[in-house]
Amino acid sequence: MDIPDATQTRLPSVGLAVDELLAEVDARQSREPDVHGARLFGLVYPTGRDDLEDLIVAVNRRYLFGNALNPFKFPEIARFEGEVVAMTGGLVHLPQGGGGSMTSGGTESILMSMLVNRERAAARGIERAEILAPVSAHPAYAKAAHYFGMDLVRLPLDEHFRADVGAARELVGPNTAVIVASAFNYPYGVMDPVAELAAIASERGIGCHVDGCIGGFVLPFMEALGYDVPPWDFRVEGVTEISADVHKYGYTAKGASVILHRDADWFGRQFFVYDQWGSGLYGSPGVAGAKPAAPIATAWAVMQSLGHAGYVEIMRDLMATVAQVRATIDGLEGVELVGDPIGPVLALRSDSIDLYAVADVMDERGWHVNRNTDPYGLHLMLSPAHGLVVDQLINDLVDAVAHHGESRGKEARYS
Repeated sequence: MDIPDATQTRLPSVGLAVDELLAEVDARQSREPDVHGARLFGLVYPTGRDDLEDLIVAVNRRYLFGNALNPFKFPEIARFEGEVVAMTGGLVHLPQGGGGSMTSGGTESILMSMLVNRERAAARGIERAEILAPVSAHPAYAKAAHYFGMDLVRLPLDEHFRADVGAARELVGPNTAVIVASAFNYPYGVMDPVAELAAIASERGIGCHVDGCIGGFVLPFMEALGYDVPPWDFRVEGVTEISADVHKYGYTAKGASVILHRDADWFGRQFFVYDQWGSGLYGSPGVAGAKPAAPIATAWAVMQSLGHAGYVEIMRDLMATVAQVRATIDGLEGVELVGDPIGPVLALRSDSIDLYAVADVMDERGWHVNRNTDPYGLHLMLSPAHGLVVDQLINDLVDAVAHHGESRGKEARYS
């Protein structure tokens, strides 16, 4: 990646013409993956529906310059946010009295949750709180520990690549502020045993954060379709917080996540409030000060447009695509799935085939597959638009497994 030298690039002395600017923008965009091309796995979540994307563009244009920082100046933006939070809470059975807010993404939702848990631990006299999180948990928990002066205790996985409940009982200690469970995790698409981990948290009087950043807009609709979904949301006693990204399988534009707390006391600790300056009361429930209004409004619009029935229909088609891909993987000699993924995130491993070499072939054919390091293998995060190209995808995967060379050594990188 060519990063400009910060000591060399300067503002042009005279502004460029619009046509020239747009030509340069188009040229740069052409050298990146097509976000609508159904060739990416993760990062973007296209539905393949022009009507939905047209709606997102239209609402985004209306709120492109809006700022959600001040709800007193822009009460309707605050209303949009409140309704997105409430609709998301309804999906995961947030009890009466609970609350939450929108954030810029899963990382910020996790950060705010960990901050709340640190503050609650401090109120109990804990000077340096610990986060007990599975090794498969998102790096945002390590980031939160780094930012907030906490310690990350890494919880090993069991033979099914789920958080090890027995190890959790041994590792929880007097400084543990929160136990993390993923529903489901990013590396393998596997559900952690949420009920068991939440029970440990409840016994110790500490938090249990369920990372539903991926699963929050997947699992409720899988359940509606009759899939066997283990208990994971606020119906589980001991679950105190849930994060869910609307900009993943909620299918809205980037910059939209939700953090939910079981009760108002927890949510209240998320706020930063300050009035010791010359311009009056300042309050914010997130890391950011200025807060883009467009992701909030577009999230509201997409959720209102699809409704429960619309999400269920998309999930039905997506899981049909997942079934096709899984059947293909099951038929690949020497290749197997990692664990038992519940939804559209699949990880592949092999003891006899260099799957990084397979990934090289897939890259050559325009498939931007991801790579895992532990276990060494491939990672596919399927989106609804992949249903439009699934036949080509599985044909190319089969051929790449059968006809690959030596790995070129491309590393696994999430960001």
